Order: sequence, then structure tokens, then C-alpha cells
Amino acid sequence: MNAFYTTAADLAAGKKIPAEYDPSVHLIYSSPATLAYNSPGAIGFGVKRAALTIPESVMLLIAPASCGRNSTILSAEEHYRDRMFYLLMNETDLVTSRHLRKITQAVKEIDELCHPKVVILCITCVDALLATDLESICEKTAQETGLILVPSTMYALEREGRKPPMVQVHDTVFSLLKRKPVDPHAVNLLGWFSPIDPESDLFPLLQKAGLTKIRQAAEMKTLDAYQKMGEANFNLILDPEAAYAGEQLYQRLGMPYLEIPRVYAPDRIHHVYQLLAKAVGITIDDDEWYAKGKRKQAELPGGRRIVIGEMCNADPFELAAFLAEQGYVTPEIFSNVISRNLPTIKRLAKLSPETKVYTGISPSMINFQADAHPDLTIGKDAGQWYPNVPCVEWNSEKQPFGYDGFIKLADRIKEVSA
Repeated sequence: MNAFYTTAADLAAGKKIPAEYDPSVHLIYSSPATLAYNSPGAIGFGVKRAALTIPESVMLLIAPASCGRNSTILSAEEHYRDRMFYLLMNETDLVTSRHLRKITQAVKEIDELCHPKVVILCITCVDALLATDLESICEKTAQETGLILVPSTMYALEREGRKPPMVQVHDTVFSLLKRKPVDPHAVNLLGWFSPIDPESDLFPLLQKAGLTKIRQAAEMKTLDAYQKMGEANFNLILDPEAAYAGEQLYQRLGMPYLEIPRVYAPDRIHHVYQLLAKAVGITIDDDEWYAKGKRKQAELPGGRRIVIGEMCNADPFELAAFLAEQGYVTPEIFSNVISRNLPTIKRLAKLSPETKVYTGISPSMINFQADAHPDLTIGKDAGQWYPNVPCVEWNSEKQPFGYDGFIKLADRIKEVSA
């Protein structure tokens, strides 16, 4: 059995995304390239660390020992160990639900130990499958302890559902926001659980346009500072995973939102900024940055073969399409495919119809043959599939955006290509 793939042309022409790209309908191959992201509780910003973006909060993970074990390791490596607490459950707990009666006492003990302002109760797949009413438990525990309780679910089986774990946790992070008097100069940035690169052109361009109070949850150090996000004139959604949270804030607080994508072609970056300006009724003068981006674009060395993975700070299909426009060849992409990818895949298919799109988590990938002979790879996972090829991992927690993101990526490509 060969490793499964579909060409960009076939994906663009198809009426249905092949089931092999849907991890909810088959076993998952935990290759070296996927260990970091095939669980919503895994390395990087999984559910647990993401929910702890709420400032002055701690988490009580209610889980079997197996689920708690990886959390103890990852929380130590990623420096949130002191904010994690565990209520372990066994087989008898699953049958009798007696562990649920221990939650209030566990929260009281946490309060005595570290006096948090917020306690996040996080259940795992087993409680989710049992339909545990976590919201009611939070309400009851809040009444008995006087603390703020927030429900959260680490439910891997909903990975491809209507609200996947990493979509739902965005909503969790902003669930405590309350509407305050609107400040016309304030805007919130939603998209990631780590801050945007402070050198990004997004900040000076927004500030020059009069949006001088730019807030991100990741930079809020206190609950009071976090609540100031309720002043925002609107929310700016920078990543599709945060769109549901933006809609919920609109429904709950009447807080408008706009979505603008992260793209890497300077022409498209300019277009996105001008669409934003038109929608908000401001002027975004990005001529200087646009010129910088175009100069850097002209310096890109074309003609190279680049394999792209999904473990990078980019939409791999958008990035592949842009690089194809620059004369690069992208023989392979490693990424799951969902419906929102299809417009970009159609754009890619016009430029590079024979690009093979592998899903790194298909069991068939055990038979993958690394024979594309790339000159470099982009994305940590692509680097794993081609370990002897120079790699631009491009997946730091400091999120790139705008012209600055493109310029820095172009510099890394040039550096690795030299």
C-alpha cells in the first residue's frame, strides 16, 4: 500500500474531500512528523496551555492518569507547571461518577494553596463521552467557593466536528469578557495564544490609522487588564480558528468583528490591508511597507524545489501558491485538507497541478518514500519527512504577520538556500 496522496488538480476538481484527510474516520499514524500536533493536549498551544491564556488562572485537569501524565511533562517543558492541578479518576469513577463529587473540595484546596482568581475545570474524552454537565458543576462550585470557574474540554474525538477542541478553547479564553463602554481607538487581535511579533507592520499601521489601543489576550497579565478588552470597537480575527470566538463575542456582547487572513504575497497583503481600511472606514497607508515587500520579493531565488508542511506559521497551500508564482516548484505538501482550504488549492492547482498533497497522519504514510528531492523544506513536519534537507521550520510561538512576516520568511529562505 503506497502512501496516500491526491494532486492539487484532483483536489481542486473534486466535489468531496477524500476521507483519508479526515482523522475522525480512520486510525492516526503517529509518525515523527505528527507527534507534536495529533492531540489537542499536545506540544505547543494545546487545549490546556491555551486555556491558561486567561490571566491569573489555574487549571484543574479531571482525567485518567494516562491523560495527566503527558500534561506533567509538557507543562514542565513549557513553563506552566505551577498552574496545573490534577484530579485523577479510575475505572470505578467512570462507572459511579464519584470523582465529580470531589471537584469542589479539590478547588477549595487549590484556593488555599495559591489563591487564583480563576479556576479552569478541564475534562477529557471520557467525561465528554459520558455527557458530564461541566457547566452545572462550574456553577455549583463557584457558588460554594466564591471563585470564578470556567469549563473547558479536551476532547480529541471532536477534532473534525463543528467545534474542534482548538476552536472551542478560543471561545473559552474569551468567555469571561464583559462589555464596557466602547473606545473607538481600541481593537482586539484574536487568532493565536501567543502574541504577534512586535515588529510586525500591523501595529504601526493600525496606530497610524487611529487604532492606538491594540490588545491581545496573550499579553494581558491581570484579569483587570484582560477585562479592558471589553472596550474594543471591534475584534480583528487573524486566524480562522478564532472565528467562532469572534462570532460568540458578537452574539453575547454585540462586539463586531472582521476577519483578515495571514498571507505572504506582498500584493495580497496590500489588498488585505486596503479591504480592512474600507470596511472600518479608516486610511491605512502601507506604501512604504509595500515597497519593502516588493523589493524583498524581487530578491527571492526562484527555481528551487520546496516541500511544505502544515507545522508552520502559514497556510501551506497559500504559501505554496505564492512560491509557485515566484518560480519555485512545490512537489509535495504535507497537510490535512478541510473545506476552507479549497479556494486556495484551486489557485495552487492552476500553477502547480501535479503537487502531491499527503496527509501526514494517514496510516499509509508508514510506506512513504522520500523521493521528491527538494532543495529545502518549510515546516517542522516537512523537515522530519526529509531529515537530510535544509529546513526552515518557521513555527516559532512569536507569530509573524503582514509584510514583516513575509520579509523575515524570505530572509530565512535565502539563508537556507545559500
